[in-house]
Amino acid sequence: MSKKEIEDKINEVKSDYIRIQSDLEKLDSVGGNTANAEKQLEQLEEELAELNKQLAAYK
Repeated sequence: MSKKEIEDKINEVKSDYIRIQSDLEKLDSVGGNTANAEKQLEQLEEELAELNKQLAAYK
């Protein structure tokens, strides 16, 4: 994966994270089940950490 592809993927994951975080807040405010959204956020955090490691290797 090129540096540009990693940066693009990081931006995509960040956008997904923000969207899911917003959904989570909405679910929480109406008393919905937040377990799935929380799991998705954890997965995105792990993916973002890995992408940041890959990006750091380019610098």
